[in-house]
Amino acid sequence: MVTEGELNTGVLLFLPYRALENRVFAALAEAGFDDFTPAQARVMQRIGPHGTRLTELAEQAQITKQTAGFLVDQLEKSGYVTRVPDPTDRRARLVCAAAKARAAKEVADAVVAQVELEWEEHLGKRRMKQLREALTLLREITDPWA
Repeated sequence: MVTEGELNTGVLLFLPYRALENRVFAALAEAGFDDFTPAQARVMQRIGPHGTRLTELAEQAQITKQTAGFLVDQLEKSGYVTRVPDPTDRRARLVCAAAKARAAKEVADAVVAQVELEWEEHLGKRRMKQLREALTLLREITDPWA
């Protein structure tokens, strides 16, 4: 139980995530990828390797289909995504990551790896492993797309 003056677990999980996200966005901007917003990034992160339908992106990002459509329109205009016919249903379209998105992902992935290394150096290998194991177990009950 959280006592008065202590941060709840949700906040304790959020703070390192926000620090990681800020580092990623700073590195992306420095690398020239400064033309998308955090909201657009949250949609872009959910695009699967073979593309994802807009309705699935909206559901996973927990936003309306209209909002997802607006964000994807912006990403498409900026060259981060393309829309292609879904080979399993020609009436549907898939949102696919374009080369620009894949290049931005390389920058982001390098920052994430660096931050995780720093966290491991701070916590130690054993605690970092335990942290990842605990969070993976929590994902079983918190992530409907796991």
